[in-house]
Amino acid sequence: MSLIYVLDLCAVSVCAITATLEARRSELDLFGVTVIAVIAGIGGGTVRDLLLGRLPVYWVYDASYVVVGLVAGTLTFFLARRLVLPKNFFLIPDAVGMALFTVIGTSIALGLGTPSLVAALMGVITAVFGGVIRDILCNEVPLIFRTDIYATASLAGAGVLIALDALGIGHNAAVLIAMVGTVAIRLAAMRWHIQLPRLRDEGAA
Repeated sequence: MSLIYVLDLCAVSVCAITATLEARRSELDLFGVTVIAVIAGIGGGTVRDLLLGRLPVYWVYDASYVVVGLVAGTLTFFLARRLVLPKNFFLIPDAVGMALFTVIGTSIALGLGTPSLVAALMGVITAVFGGVIRDILCNEVPLIFRTDIYATASLAGAGVLIALDALGIGHNAAVLIAMVGTVAIRLAAMRWHIQLPRLRDEGAA
């Protein structure tokens, strides 16, 4: 199995775990949680494949992705019922899942010969859209719109991967470096509450 395939399965698993921890606050039953877990795990990649014209989308011909999402979501559901976790604990695996999907989406787009900018955008789309769908289904404002630097960390990681590839560094090494860099940026933003400038209405009271 290629590194990208292994990382892709890991990413689906991590995002399913994250979705389950997030859904716990909505007090959903097992069926609702597993549905959200699977959708969160495959959602970003589905949007990416549709935009790139990779049809049928990846999980249609490889059910391993759906199985991994189901198993990860179900196990997390029962473990979360027994464990007491910090309120925002899900943000840590979410950062890892985002980094994994960033390098996966970027790598797939590069492999199809897309321009660098498009490849970077595909990395971001793969990384964030599963979480957006997850939060909407959980009746939450999507994390990308309510937190410290998020999509920007994904875009930076995609840029690092593309730059390292252009420099001739082995692709697997570039993937790992970009993934670590993405996680580091996201965790730093969480630790020190780093945010992009916001548009404010100076005339508001």
